[in-house]
Amino acid sequence: MKLPGLRLYALVYLLFLYAPIFLLPIFAFNDGTIIAFPLKGFTTSWFGQMFGNDTLARAVRNSMIIAVSSAVLATTLGIFAARAGSRFSFPGKGGIMGLIMLPLVLPEIIVAVSLLVVLLGMGMTLSVFTVILGHVLICTPYAIAILNTAFSSLDRSLEEAAVDLGETKWSTFRLITLPLVMPGIISSLLISFTISLDEFIIAFFLAGNEPTLPTYIFSQLRFPKQIPMIMALGTCLVLLSIVLLTIAEYFRRRGIARSGGKDTGGFL
Repeated sequence: MKLPGLRLYALVYLLFLYAPIFLLPIFAFNDGTIIAFPLKGFTTSWFGQMFGNDTLARAVRNSMIIAVSSAVLATTLGIFAARAGSRFSFPGKGGIMGLIMLPLVLPEIIVAVSLLVVLLGMGMTLSVFTVILGHVLICTPYAIAILNTAFSSLDRSLEEAAVDLGETKWSTFRLITLPLVMPGIISSLLISFTISLDEFIIAFFLAGNEPTLPTYIFSQLRFPKQIPMIMALGTCLVLLSIVLLTIAEYFRRRGIARSGGKDTGGFL
């Protein structure tokens, strides 16, 4: 049964949702400093200004350190949690897993303020390290959600056969389990990296005097002459996010196909 009204609504909704993203590259190559139509002309000078900005370079460096560290730590913790949740039964399992996944449903502003109070109470100085702690907290549930699928779709008989053939539990995990769930691990790393790179609220509260990419962008919105450069930066970030999410989805589907599981939907 065709529903033309519903189809039209979906198209209008998607256009409204993604129109700002489509406008980013248009104004990034616009020669005028005012973000409005008609366009003034074509230029790439905003990209040159972006690459020559020392403060922006520092913010990018901090964000890359934070994103890589958060992705590695969150994925490592996610492997432990997903493995335990999908393979073992223990008292309080449901409550413990629910507590770990709680940051998915908590408002980030609440998480950020709570972390700020706790970290300052412990006498810690706000820095890149404190942002990493916050990002690991919010990225770990996403890593677990991805890795749960990878571990749940894994055939247990492969591990049992390896043990029967004389392998230890550790060597079985290293030689059999880990290679089979590696696409899920790569997907988890990429998704966690993207979430951390784009995250603003926790970085705003916990970064102290160290700029990150989102906080730098926010600080530049007060200066109209900097808006075209921000548009150029936003264009680069959108392209990077699309590439990372595409790679993550590819490895997610590849992992499901290798393990013989059923695809129940993903990011793309």
